[in-house]
Amino acid sequence: MLTGVLLLFCALYGFTQSSDILRVEYLNIPENDTGIKTQRYKFLFNLPIQVNAKKDYLITGLEYNKLDVGYARDFGFDKSELNRFHVVDLNLGYITKWNENWNLVTILTPRLASNFTERTISDDFFLNATATFWKENPTADKPYRIVLGLSYNSTTGLPIPLPLISYYRRFHPNWSYTLGIPRSGFKYHPAKKHTLEMALFLDGYFINIQNNIVLPDSQIASKISLSALVTAFGYQYNISKRMALYVLAGRSIEQEGKLRNDDRGDVFLLNNESNLYIRTGFKIGIF
Repeated sequence: MLTGVLLLFCALYGFTQSSDILRVEYLNIPENDTGIKTQRYKFLFNLPIQVNAKKDYLITGLEYNKLDVGYARDFGFDKSELNRFHVVDLNLGYITKWNENWNLVTILTPRLASNFTERTISDDFFLNATATFWKENPTADKPYRIVLGLSYNSTTGLPIPLPLISYYRRFHPNWSYTLGIPRSGFKYHPAKKHTLEMALFLDGYFINIQNNIVLPDSQIASKISLSALVTAFGYQYNISKRMALYVLAGRSIEQEGKLRNDDRGDVFLLNNESNLYIRTGFKIGIF
């Protein structure tokens, strides 16, 4: 029962999913031709609480991300308030049995995302919500898991819920795959302690800038965003069934880093060049 709701928790910036109780992670996006480099530090903790004999669960969780961004180019405006950002998510979820085969998962995620140069203001606050149906059969000859739902993310700028889809199957003792949005992947399991992965996923962020920035053309920037489609290869060392160390290395296929105004319109393109993408960490997962 616990695996579904944790699978759905967005790990970072509205794109990534997490099935972890605990995760500590470091991301390095080295400098590219635009002269921008990014480092991200993540801490995530989720706590499931059984609330009744039906085995309904309340999930509470906290995720913190710190981003350090460096610029080697002069863009013609002051970048001093664009070097460090913080994203804090509080995850509140509930899972219950919908019928014999399906479980209903609902998640509410209040978020603070800002450079926090001053005290917290209303523009630093965002609210995300997800509702999904989930089922799985881990004891089948070819174990599978299905997640179908909708997710509303206030940071996307779209006033409608977006689809959240994930289909996992272990089709061979040594091979498995996941197809879906926002992540798909193919895994090879050569031994109990080792897993190799090829993945395609979305990553990014949308963050408030507390003090507006005046651009050379007199437009005003009040938000910063990054969206990236990343392909990567990974290795995971399984310390135990639930505990692992991992590294993921690849490159963004498409990427756009932008400054935006209060209406979320584009006002300045910071970065549209592909980057190397290196991520490593430690996790304790549900599966």
